[in-house]
Amino acid sequence: MSVVKHKKRLRTGFTTGAAAAAAAKGALMRLFQDRAPESVLVTLPDGRILPIPVHECTRIDAKCAECFVVKDAGDDPDVTHGARIGATVRYDERHPGRPIRIMGGRGVGRVTKPGLEVPVGEPAITPGPRWMIARAAEEVLFLHNAPGSATVEVSVVSGKVLAEKTLNRRLGIVGGLSILGTTGIVHPLSHEAYAAAIKAALSVATAARVTEVVLTTGRRSERFSQSLRPGLPEEAFVQMGDYFQSAVENAARLKISRILVAAFFGKAVKMAQGIGRTHAGDAAMSLRHLAAWTFEITRDAALAEAVASANTARHALGRILPTYPEVVALVGENMVRAARGFSENRLSVHGVIFDFDGKVLFQSKENRPASPT
Repeated sequence: MSVVKHKKRLRTGFTTGAAAAAAAKGALMRLFQDRAPESVLVTLPDGRILPIPVHECTRIDAKCAECFVVKDAGDDPDVTHGARIGATVRYDERHPGRPIRIMGGRGVGRVTKPGLEVPVGEPAITPGPRWMIARAAEEVLFLHNAPGSATVEVSVVSGKVLAEKTLNRRLGIVGGLSILGTTGIVHPLSHEAYAAAIKAALSVATAARVTEVVLTTGRRSERFSQSLRPGLPEEAFVQMGDYFQSAVENAARLKISRILVAAFFGKAVKMAQGIGRTHAGDAAMSLRHLAAWTFEITRDAALAEAVASANTARHALGRILPTYPEVVALVGENMVRAARGFSENRLSVHGVIFDFDGKVLFQSKENRPASPT
């Protein structure tokens, strides 16, 4: 009798942009009614309606109110989960028909580098959230037949502290968090969200006119890469995580001339197979590929079998080295070849593979340290 295990369905949440829109709507509703709303309905860019609870709502004076919404990221490991997103709204009947004015307040970052969707000097509130906030305010004004306009100041409690746990500073967003969300919905481990973050980082690198972009799989590989490329500015280092194909394709679209793909051996084996999203690769299949490459180089069937039966790529690496560094080099060459394929040969692609302690195991022969412009 077989037992079927059902995976728990991951819970979705809502973005900081949707939270800000809900707070703005709640604050404006508080001005036009005697009590604070317990929840509000937010219209999303795709037309769906999302109910969002209002945590706290206070009337400051006859024309101004403030509301807070607790950000719920669902089952997504988001640094903003549980953050209090606020909106202080002031109604002005003297300017009928004027567009809703949206400002950044305490805990909302400000853009200081070109390359993002928001111009330098503006609060880091992207177009999607701006649309949702304006739509939320306009709905309340229409419902209450209020001809005036409103100013919305978005805030994030402890936003400056939370921002230190993100890559905002590298993107040129200082002083707090960015208010994000193209759809309003947070999908756990969303491919869309990660791809958007990679694209934003690459756009900033392009605007900074760096001579080489280094795509790394995480913080540790980035740290080792920075030691390898000490002359490059921080904008040149982009954490692509598991999104190998997406990162390379975006680099090609942005016409970045040269990239260095930097990875630990385990990820490099998956990349070398042409796997675009490396977390989705089958570990046993990766080891079988590695075993085939091992046999191709060594003609040692026993070693190839030992590699195929290894517990992990790290375990397999211990069987390959130090005797056959040529196997690691073949993995590196295949990784670079896969990246060139994703770029449709529009980029100069180079590669480096680290062992699990940061030692360089493979580096493209043509790689030379680049100097920043």
